Amino acid sequence: MSWVPSERQQERDAYRRSRAHRSTALAVVSTVALVAVAVLALTSSPGWPRVRASFFDWQVAQESFPAILQGLWLNIRVMAVSAVLIVIVAMGLALARTLRGPVFFPVRALATGYVDVFRGLPLILVLLLVGFGLPGLRLQGIPTSAVALGTLALVLTYSAYVAEVFRAGIESVHPSQVAAARSLGLTRAQAMRHVVLPQAVRRVVPPLLNDLVALSKDSGLISILGAIDAVRAAQIETARYANFTPYVVAGVLFVALTIPLTRFTDVLARRSGWVGAQSTLAGGGALR
Repeated sequence: MSWVPSERQQERDAYRRSRAHRSTALAVVSTVALVAVAVLALTSSPGWPRVRASFFDWQVAQESFPAILQGLWLNIRVMAVSAVLIVIVAMGLALARTLRGPVFFPVRALATGYVDVFRGLPLILVLLLVGFGLPGLRLQGIPTSAVALGTLALVLTYSAYVAEVFRAGIESVHPSQVAAARSLGLTRAQAMRHVVLPQAVRRVVPPLLNDLVALSKDSGLISILGAIDAVRAAQIETARYANFTPYVVAGVLFVALTIPLTRFTDVLARRSGWVGAQSTLAGGGALR
């Protein structure tokens, strides 16, 4: 015989459903009202006809869309290559900063200096220094492509930030786990590889994905070096039509690129229990 809820339980379930429906209805009504007020305030402003003609021209949007979409494909490729290189470089920096013993002091100092310098420099300044400084050296083997130099600048800057994320994850693993691994006969390197790093990487996946979202937007800055990405393509189309609508098209494409990744990051953070527990990342003590 299957279980049948009691009359009281059925009343409670019905009450919860009614409250959920009421909350949903109120959310919809309040959202529609807010959007309506915002649209009314925008369209009733004195300069709205001119802004609409300058930023929301459908004909210009249609004609400029293919060029901007092609530029966005360059942004995606730069983001993908940069993300792989950033993870490799950042992991090396994080491991270097967790080394113990006086013999490794120069390595720790260099890694710390790298992180401090590139976390302090604005990304646009790094792009200018790398994009115009490295080719000026005229050394053999140094790339001169704006795309390659822009990718290098992104890797240099973001590696410093991601290295700190990795280091926080490594230091969040309690030292007792390293001690237990060492008591089983594992070397310090084996304990790091088989015990510490797997846990550290799982813990920092949500903040790493947040950095990836930021990287997808900052990849548009390579346009200042002359690369024809979505931003530069929008600039070219804007000059062609004497209209700012291509910038709006580029913005919409970037938003469409980042929103799914942002929502995926939020879902993953909730499933992993990372939301609300960020402070525990660096609270487990240093690796010894």
